[in-house]
Amino acid sequence: MEESRRRVTELLRALTRSDPKPAEDLLAVVYDDLRRMARGQLRGERANHTLQPTALVHEAYLRLVDARDLGWESRAHFFGIAARAMRQILVDHARRRNADKRGGAWTRVTLDSGVAAEAGADADVLDLHDALERLAASDADLARLVELRFFGGLTVDEAGEAMGVSPRKAAKDWAVARLWLRRELKGD
Repeated sequence: MEESRRRVTELLRALTRSDPKPAEDLLAVVYDDLRRMARGQLRGERANHTLQPTALVHEAYLRLVDARDLGWESRAHFFGIAARAMRQILVDHARRRNADKRGGAWTRVTLDSGVAAEAGADADVLDLHDALERLAASDADLARLVELRFFGGLTVDEAGEAMGVSPRKAAKDWAVARLWLRRELKGD
């Protein structure tokens, strides 16, 4: 495990050069972890979501590799940024889907339970995104922790490591962030 972490960090540092080889090697090393993250992200989506884990991974990876100047610090930093990229892709996808529902060349239909359930999955992603934006305005560190845990699939300890805080502080912050989000999303 430690060797894998070291290898990822080496490849990330090599990405800052214009050589495409490190990007190819990095994908081979992190692909399974990114797929696992993508499956976790899509698990909460509606059953007939048009984005598949593979497409989500590839889109996020292209965004990450194009951002060579991010100054990659570590494997945890990479997966934190990957989580943010996947989140943004899902939010953009939900917004496009909702925009299509409000107009375009679609025929108006009555909502039945199946269509209403579909709309709910996209609304949840957008609601969470909006709540995270509000949280970031008041406490950027808590928002980043939620992003790493929820979208990145990192454990509390891994998220704490990525943020440079102790596991104990990460656990306390996670409890605060969960409570804040629960209240915010339920409208209490």
